[in-house]
Amino acid sequence: MGLMGSRIAQIAERIEDDEVDRLIAALRGARRVFVMGAGRSGLVAKAFAMRLMHLGFQSYVVGETITPSFGKEDVMVIFSGSGRTRTVVDIATTAKEMGGTLCVVTANPTGGVATLADVVVEIESNRDPGDDESCEFERRQMTGEHKSFAPLGTLFETTAMVFADAVISRLMELGQVSEVQMKPRHTNLE
Repeated sequence: MGLMGSRIAQIAERIEDDEVDRLIAALRGARRVFVMGAGRSGLVAKAFAMRLMHLGFQSYVVGETITPSFGKEDVMVIFSGSGRTRTVVDIATTAKEMGGTLCVVTANPTGGVATLADVVVEIESNRDPGDDESCEFERRQMTGEHKSFAPLGTLFETTAMVFADAVISRLMELGQVSEVQMKPRHTNLE
């Protein structure tokens, strides 16, 4: 447990402030925010979308049945450790064709989906590249291969979740939004 916590702290120290500032500026200027990721990165994206909604943003998860069309005034935030998952790259390509702003949170800031992005936030990871990096996620899901103490991208996903919550905290601060203001947007059907 301590090893995971200390590794996340080390990674957090290396995240570039200007990258974070650009992401926050894009979010604050967006008409609507669309999020996506595959596998556990997709779960991080969904949690981020939920918190954005609590803040009063119009946020949507790509692939859900109630997600509207993406446009020029919109921002898409993609969480992808490898940055090479085929479905993620395909959707990012389509989003760029639509003219919106593309933000990517990834461990691969110079390849894959990051090459399409307007804003890239690097979250370093110790993930080992697969033989065919374009299908790393799919291959690792099927084979269960991993070589690190945190299997299958866990370190990226956990750090990305902490990062996403830190972005929400900063947006709360900038927008002067309190938990009391967020509470009425929280589900009451549970």
